[in-house]
Amino acid sequence: MTFSRRSFLVLSGISALAAAGCGTASGGGIRNTKTLRYQGSAGAVTPPELAAALGYLGDVKLDWVGDTISGPQDIQTAASGQTDFGGAFNGAVVKLASRKAPIKAVVSYYGSDKYAFSGFYVTENSAIRSPRDLIGKKVGMNTLGAHHEAMLDIYLKKNGLSRSEAKQVERIVIPPVNTEQSLRQRQIDVGVLGGILRDKALEAGGVRKLFSDFDLRGAFSAGTYVFTERFIEQNPETAKTFVTGVGRALDWSRTTPREEVVAKMTEIVAKRKRNETDAALKYWRSYGVSAPGGRIAEKELSDWADWLTERGELESGRVKVPDLYTNEFNAGKKTGS
Repeated sequence: MTFSRRSFLVLSGISALAAAGCGTASGGGIRNTKTLRYQGSAGAVTPPELAAALGYLGDVKLDWVGDTISGPQDIQTAASGQTDFGGAFNGAVVKLASRKAPIKAVVSYYGSDKYAFSGFYVTENSAIRSPRDLIGKKVGMNTLGAHHEAMLDIYLKKNGLSRSEAKQVERIVIPPVNTEQSLRQRQIDVGVLGGILRDKALEAGGVRKLFSDFDLRGAFSAGTYVFTERFIEQNPETAKTFVTGVGRALDWSRTTPREEVVAKMTEIVAKRKRNETDAALKYWRSYGVSAPGGRIAEKELSDWADWLTERGELESGRVKVPDLYTNEFNAGKKTGS
């Protein structure tokens, strides 16, 4: 049953998105729904799920409809009305908004820090030592046109490779669970690893880091949850409850001893009975969001709008970044951004 519902979300997303874009923002009046439909991730606890377990969502309940297959797919289902919210890399949010999808980012939910980062790894005896060594090589990542490819482009540009040279670095889509094996079997020359997959590979030995997103940019928030503009207008109190609750959960996870956070996450996975394993939770260290309450900084979206424009995937001026996000529902302390 779960699979069929998830399949429906994927297959109907494009047509439903078009229909959603034609709707009026104020249609239906104020509803302030008490149930939020969403997609989760097997073996992991998302910030909204943590917020719900901690009681930070009040009387607003989460209705899990399946597990997402990617960030772009997750926000598309939200834009199409198949779910109420979705989360993705900020570049994917910008890209979807450029297609006139009626979405607005409301709170950050993942990022990179010294604990939560994605690294580009090679085998220990690999001849790849510098950016230029990547020319003609294969780099395996979970999806194209998103976080990992953006970091690869930034790394190459920062180290002096021209666009034509960068295009000679082949980007290969590899499921995260297969990345380490593909790297060790020389099917790819570089593999992007993060979280439990990174830690397990390092524990086994024989791989070394070429660079990471944290090495490149320091700590930064990389992805946001979005609602449709229509949902926000119809459910302003629910949106505020959600954003405030997620922000509180992020702050709690950052200030609470790691062992206590992992224990709470393990408890959540056990209670929801989704036929999944909690093995990955023991490796959890951070969501990577450093801004209080998950507040969004304009730069966290504008950087990726610039990246997409440079790649030729976004017409200059196509989107107005200040219109893509809001912190109005966020009770987190304001920063200088």
